[in-house]
Amino acid sequence: MSELDFSDMRAAMVSNQLRTNKVTDARVVAAIKAVARENFVPSERSALAYVDVPIPLGHGRALNSPLVTARLISESGIQPDEKILLVGAATGYAAALLNELGADVTALEVDESLAAIGKAAGIRYVMGPLEAGWRKGAPYDVILIDGAVEAIPAAIEAQLANGGRLLTGLVDKGVTRLALGRKSGQSVGLVSFADLEAVSLPGFTPPKSFSF
Repeated sequence: MSELDFSDMRAAMVSNQLRTNKVTDARVVAAIKAVARENFVPSERSALAYVDVPIPLGHGRALNSPLVTARLISESGIQPDEKILLVGAATGYAAALLNELGADVTALEVDESLAAIGKAAGIRYVMGPLEAGWRKGAPYDVILIDGAVEAIPAAIEAQLANGGRLLTGLVDKGVTRLALGRKSGQSVGLVSFADLEAVSLPGFTPPKSFSF
């Protein structure tokens, strides 16, 4: 598939998938137009790069649909030079968009094989358990969890600056809702803004309570 074909597909994605679903921030749209998503998809699935579906990556992981990632980034209101922790960076597409917006990005991933794709495209990673965050770079202005989780670990909340924003897909009674919260004191109150299916991330299942 030619570069011209991918460019046309990218333009169609912006027009038909994103602009019609509340992704209208001019800076975010410009970043999406500038980043070649096909570079962050396994080569055998490159034809799916601009389709509005999650893309399987192997090892139980998948790349979020373009709309989910775009909505999370759009709602974050990220400004140049803000410190961002991207949790579940996977192949690096969201990190590339954040870089394009001028953010100072820490891309956290646990799977070396996924990070290898992003590294080939110029993304810099830190490696470690997703649920632990990355304390060395804290505090962060924004923590963006690019996937669906059942709970936000206290370790991640602690790494967010006071007044900072946290965005994620939150699983609530089997339904995934994209949510945004701000830290006040020691807690982050999340408010949903869209019912969209996000891919699951490993390590975030809350411990089971004892039953008798």
